[in-house]
Amino acid sequence: MKLTIVTPAGPDSKAGNRATAMRWQQLLESAGHQVEVLTDYQGEDTDCLLALHAWRSASAIKNYRAAWPGKPLIVVLTGTDIYRHQHEFPDITLASMDTADLLIGLHDRVADDIPVRYHDKLLCLRQSAPEPAVRGGSRAEPGQFQICVIGHLRDEKDSLRAAWACDHLPEESTIVVSCAGKAHSEEWREKALDESRSNPRFHYLGELNKAELENLMAVSQVMVISSIMEGGANVVSEACRAGLPVLASDVPGNRGLLGDNYAGYFPVKDDQALARLMWRAESDGDFLARLRAGVEALALTFTPDQERISLEMALARIKKG
Repeated sequence: MKLTIVTPAGPDSKAGNRATAMRWQQLLESAGHQVEVLTDYQGEDTDCLLALHAWRSASAIKNYRAAWPGKPLIVVLTGTDIYRHQHEFPDITLASMDTADLLIGLHDRVADDIPVRYHDKLLCLRQSAPEPAVRGGSRAEPGQFQICVIGHLRDEKDSLRAAWACDHLPEESTIVVSCAGKAHSEEWREKALDESRSNPRFHYLGELNKAELENLMAVSQVMVISSIMEGGANVVSEACRAGLPVLASDVPGNRGLLGDNYAGYFPVKDDQALARLMWRAESDGDFLARLRAGVEALALTFTPDQERISLEMALARIKKG
């Protein structure tokens, strides 16, 4: 098939939507499809449009449907679509969902948080990550328990929660938190730099390249994902593939990937509860081993082959429709 993927994130962006689009292009081309990635769709000929983001890609979705009313449309629901935009901008977001022939969700609990009328056209898949050359925790700094936070710094990610949790750690803790990611705004950048200057346990590393991120994960014993909303974070896939235990905020997007039996959840925005989990991970070897076993058991659900199969299932469904 001739496929077009539209993403609101431009070619130079390191946003998750851009990474997803480029990864899907590679996976679908490996399956024999012809794939183009665009940020501004104006009605170009294609057999199917895959639109990342119901709200941000609304113009592209309208343009496609106007130009090709009989061709299939797949809309991928992001965390902000599900947990913010369908409530704040229902006319736009739900119109995109209504127009779609198939909706893709990126975690297993998406159906719980969208209207029932969309359930029949929802397919959930898990974003993949390659297996890293070096596994998490294997080259940790001596005398330190390294915790990483990876992702763009913005409100939805609650990006400094692990830094603030350090204030509640016992004095004997050796925890050091390293945060990597581009600040979404100058305000977030200043907050991160101020915290880095005043908090001896916290280091803001800024935006890192792929090799630097892999190294950060390799020297870490734990990753913290503190988001207040998630559509299915790819960093969870990366952590599981690396065998890196995760401490995750208790939101549907994290539970939808890690499962109800995972032991590493804490209440949203609760830095004291997070501090207790961080200290337990550092001081209780059995607990840390349980977390590691949990992510390792999930690793095979995040492989590129599995994601490619899920994408082929999506295309098969729209062909039948």
